[in-house]
Amino acid sequence: MLDDWKKFILRGNIIDMSTGVIIGAAFSKIVASFTSDILMPPLGLLLGRVDFSNLYINLSSVDYESFSAAKEAGAPIIAYGSFLNVCLDFLIMATAVFILIKQVSRLMPKEAPPKEPRKCPYCKEVVADDATKCSHCASDIEGK
Repeated sequence: MLDDWKKFILRGNIIDMSTGVIIGAAFSKIVASFTSDILMPPLGLLLGRVDFSNLYINLSSVDYESFSAAKEAGAPIIAYGSFLNVCLDFLIMATAVFILIKQVSRLMPKEAPPKEPRKCPYCKEVVADDATKCSHCASDIEGK
């Protein structure tokens, strides 16, 4: 059983997948930082000095002066600003992965299109490539 586990772990696709997960996690931190630290502040400034990470809906009857005060008090809140940031993170990640896959696909060799099946010139049924007589209509077929 230990040998089977060792073979499973050392297969190339498992190592490739784990490497991808690690790089993806690091890349997601970069994207999150880009979104919250670089992209959202100018966007908030354009929209009237709004800090998206502090946008929330207070579900309690008590008023709080800020998002952090409501969170510290344990008040029920809907943090839609954080949700917007996460959605933007996702869109950036999805776009980056899409571009990466498109570029890798472009570099991969293209498969040859499937060969058109040979057809009998009389009855239009598919016949074998080396056939000299159609099995459907018994017509003689010229070899190609």
